[in-house]
Amino acid sequence: MTTAKHMLESLIGFATVSRDSNLELIRFVERFLDEHGVPHQRIENDDGSKSNLLARIGPKHEGGVVLSGHTDVVPVDGQPWSSDPFTLTDKGDGRLYGRGSCDMKGFIACALAQVPVWARQELDRPIFLTLSYDEEVGCLGAPRLIDRLMEDQPAPSTVIVGEPTSMAPVVAQKGITNLRTTITGQEAHSSQVYQGVSAIHIAARLVTKIEDIMGDLRAEGHVDEAFNVAHSSLHVGKIQGGTAINIMARECHFDWEIRHLPQDNVEALLERLTAFADELQAGLRQRAPSIRIDTEFLTRTVPALADRDNQDALTLCHQLLGRRRNEAVAYATEAGQFQAAGLSTIICGPGSIAQAHQPDEYLELEQLEAGERFMAHLGDTLTASRE
Repeated sequence: MTTAKHMLESLIGFATVSRDSNLELIRFVERFLDEHGVPHQRIENDDGSKSNLLARIGPKHEGGVVLSGHTDVVPVDGQPWSSDPFTLTDKGDGRLYGRGSCDMKGFIACALAQVPVWARQELDRPIFLTLSYDEEVGCLGAPRLIDRLMEDQPAPSTVIVGEPTSMAPVVAQKGITNLRTTITGQEAHSSQVYQGVSAIHIAARLVTKIEDIMGDLRAEGHVDEAFNVAHSSLHVGKIQGGTAINIMARECHFDWEIRHLPQDNVEALLERLTAFADELQAGLRQRAPSIRIDTEFLTRTVPALADRDNQDALTLCHQLLGRRRNEAVAYATEAGQFQAAGLSTIICGPGSIAQAHQPDEYLELEQLEAGERFMAHLGDTLTASRE
């Protein structure tokens, strides 16, 4: 008998950090599905180094349930782990330690462990497993996976994205856009501050403006109290520039993000900075015509998940879990991409997001067991009308 814990042990053993391939894990899952007669297909990236996986258990009927999870994990570099991050470790404290244990191989393990049972049941509607690549670096794999699902399979009625929510239904999430702003200044000796224009100084003014925009949003009432950060957030994560302390920097760039509420428009938020940058650039070009401020998208915008058109998914989750309070989260997932394809989508999975990306990441054993019960109830529910 395959248990979720045993399956999680296998999955953790694959070091599927986003910068590396996930194909070894995909092959493992394919072999497991083959053992139980489950049809599946790969949807690869451009160079074939990574792949999504789409599997269907049960009949080729409309109204199926999609269980979606990403296979990639964040790096462990520089983190003070007390055990091997790619070996599932049970210390006897009710926690299972390992990179990806909660985010989100625990959910995948619960689903895969139930496959042998689902394969024997006479399901009224199919259960789809969709495993994606590169979620952690911009939800890059899911669009291709969703396109293939909608093209090749009967339309499902429900999508459950198994990010860690402590098994509470999440009906809304923020979207995310990753950007890079590059400033070209004019070099000069640092003692001659009026002969040059420092790209770093320009960047500092832009970074400050980014933070000011959040204050403006709050003051204007662009808030949603369902989220623990109740407004769209803007954050600068990396900045780099300059060559020496005594040279006015010619170049500087910073990477930043916009995490927007479902009701906010990301282009309108970006325009607030663009308008400020254009005005700043025009003024500085009177001193140095070569000054430039350019902002580019590093990834496509990952859409937010709005609390709408999700009654099918909510009804199913409440049936499987018992009525639970619906929640909203500030982090981004692939759920918004499924919703954008017209599918009733929520987020629900074992584990706490507070443990994700941390050293000594763990999944509570109780949460893994709750995920197992959820999957067992799902199969029983989809066979109920045959009994």
